[in-house]
Amino acid sequence: MIRRPLNIHIKEDGVEKQIKNIFHTRCHINNKVCSMIINRGICANVASTIFVKKLNFNTFKHEKPYRFQWLNDCGEVRVNKQILVPFLVRKYNDEVSCGIVSMHTIYLLLGIP
Repeated sequence: MIRRPLNIHIKEDGVEKQIKNIFHTRCHINNKVCSMIINRGICANVASTIFVKKLNFNTFKHEKPYRFQWLNDCGEVRVNKQILVPFLVRKYNDEVSCGIVSMHTIYLLLGIP
């Protein structure tokens, strides 16, 4: 499932050594191959606005809107819409709720919500 680590800086203190690892992989969403990053160091699942437009996902209002500061240099990004994303990685099939944000580097960023 995991294609390659993007950040292999590992801390020496027990549980912390796996939490900061970031992995990049590919998945299938609506019969299209998409990029996905799995980051156990964040507390949200997000999808890019480009991804939502390209695959024609229906959006709905986020029940608990929140803000990201670290996604861009020009200030906060407010997350007030979300989508349900069904995805397939090899034989693993799942569905995840993702907030929608403007980011150009990746389609999906999954953390520990």
